[in-house]
Amino acid sequence: KSQKLKTWDLCSSALFLLSASVTFKIPVNPPSKMQSFTRPKNPHGFLSSVKYIIECSCPVLKNFLLVQICNVKFLTQCMCVFRTSNSSATLSSCASMEPCVSDEHFQAHSHAEHTFRRMETYLRTRKLCDVVLLAGERRIPAHRLVLSSVSDYFAAMFTSDVREAKQEEVKMEGVDPDALWVLVQYAYTGCLELREDTIESLLSASCLLQLSAVVQACCSYLMKQLHPSNCLGIRSFADAQGCLDLHKVAHNYTMEHFMEVMRHQEFLLLPACEVEKLLASDDMNVPEEETVVTALLSWVRHDAPSRQSQLPAVLAHIRLPLLKPQFLADMESNPLLRDSVECQRLVMEAMKYHLLPERRPLLQSPRTRPRKATVGALFAVGGMDATKGATSIEQYCLRRDTWRQVAAMSGRRLQFGMAVVDDRLYVVGGRDGLKTLNTVECYNPRSKSWSVMPPMSTHRHGLGVAVLEGPMYAVGGHDGWSYLSTVERWDPQARQWSFVASMATPRSTVGVVVLNSKLYAVGGRDGSSCLKSVECFDPHTNKWSSCAPMSKRRGGVGVATWNGFLYAIGGHDAPASSLASRLSDCVERYDPKTDVWTAVAPMSLSRDAVGVCLLGDRLYAVGGYDGQVYLNTVEAYDPQTNEWTQVAPLCLGRAGACVVAVKL
Repeated sequence: KSQKLKTWDLCSSALFLLSASVTFKIPVNPPSKMQSFTRPKNPHGFLSSVKYIIECSCPVLKNFLLVQICNVKFLTQCMCVFRTSNSSATLSSCASMEPCVSDEHFQAHSHAEHTFRRMETYLRTRKLCDVVLLAGERRIPAHRLVLSSVSDYFAAMFTSDVREAKQEEVKMEGVDPDALWVLVQYAYTGCLELREDTIESLLSASCLLQLSAVVQACCSYLMKQLHPSNCLGIRSFADAQGCLDLHKVAHNYTMEHFMEVMRHQEFLLLPACEVEKLLASDDMNVPEEETVVTALLSWVRHDAPSRQSQLPAVLAHIRLPLLKPQFLADMESNPLLRDSVECQRLVMEAMKYHLLPERRPLLQSPRTRPRKATVGALFAVGGMDATKGATSIEQYCLRRDTWRQVAAMSGRRLQFGMAVVDDRLYVVGGRDGLKTLNTVECYNPRSKSWSVMPPMSTHRHGLGVAVLEGPMYAVGGHDGWSYLSTVERWDPQARQWSFVASMATPRSTVGVVVLNSKLYAVGGRDGSSCLKSVECFDPHTNKWSSCAPMSKRRGGVGVATWNGFLYAIGGHDAPASSLASRLSDCVERYDPKTDVWTAVAPMSLSRDAVGVCLLGDRLYAVGGYDGQVYLNTVEAYDPQTNEWTQVAPLCLGRAGACVVAVKL
């Protein structure tokens, strides 16, 4: 019966073999034979079977089978070559090849864009909307899913068990209707327009809806719009909305530009509590405290009847003891203050600070602490660094807590002395690596220019320099051959150097500082060892006298004064048995009234050849050498709390840098 099947029946039988895993008989040449096949599970074995069928079949069946096989996906992936010629065809064997089937990943990159574009179309045509937002008189249809996916506010509303989750209409209290519509559109498009006339309502609504990206964009926009005429309003608005970054930026802008801010209407309209906050800040950028008083009195005059009674509370935040005596005298007779007992008390307190300087340690208060901008800036000049001689000058801004390089010396100079005369930096003596110098140069921080000054009579390095009642003194040092006890004085009026009385002891790497109209020479070394002795020079008698010695010998010691005390910081002791014992983190305080040294809190690490200077009400220890590296770290000492804190580091590690404060 099988032998009588027509050609298409044979084709159907062959195709069945491709789709079934069964044993199947099919006629082959010669017709007397019947061949049995079973579809193998392995596609390679199955391919070999099909090949045999094709080769044994008639030409018509061959071609038909080849076409059908090529349409079967899993066979075409295994197949290598089909060849047809003169109505005959062959299938090359693939039994020895590995399968080349692999998974593929498809992603429509514009899928999200197209989806949200369709959703926006539904929004505009009001199709499939399932919620209506009510803001004022405006009805805004929308889709819960879209709103919830963008806004945490709506996500909480529509996915929680609250009343609004099931309502078709939701009231949006306290939201500007136009701002709400803009933000609903943003949920669908991711785009919005920021304009000066709508930015506040937009920021307020985006804060409510917890759209963090929009909040950030609005805050960035307002930061760019800051101006002395609007910064106080933006600062207040940011505070009301809880935008901390914007509030911080607006506050800092106000402090930085207070000289211009105080002239605008926003300042004059501030409530008393806000004026108190501003005037209490240490960060206010004013050249002197008199500027703050002027601003306060202008604010009071703007509405004197209601504000005069608030004046004493605000005046308490002014640093009255730091005002000039003449300015204080004028304040005492000012009509706005004259009739207030509390205002007069504050003025008298400030006058006592000026009239009784010996009692100033007992009169310390927040009002005696200078604002950061009024104390000037620190300058760290030269010193030894990894290249064996730094020539750069770095400036420290207390308000910003940053160092930056501002200039450079004209050449290499080590172990020199430096002091400030008329807000100019005088660089005195030192050595250039080959010889000891007697030259003097002057740097003007405002013009950033150098000028050459008359030289000293003696070549000196390792000297100490300080200014006492106008003249500048160059004390001790080394001339390249011997340790010096001689002292020279520079007269800025006559522009010449002259000798004064010599010290009792030669001293190099000595700390020199002025306290109570006297010149102090602290520690140093005399050629055989470091010294702990201290000498004091009285310019009126032209004599040196001995003071109580420190508890430790110190060369390369840093010295500064604050509130009637002298501080000796860091340094080294030599000779010593080990490196660790040579370097010091010790800090001692000298009281000239009792002639006694007292140990106070040590630094965080040992510093030899450390630069020390008073800036405001803190002592700064700058750089130094710790026995291994030249330090770029800086720490500040608060005498009132007896604590050291780290501040911004130098740009360049250096030891032996001269550090001074200049009021710019």
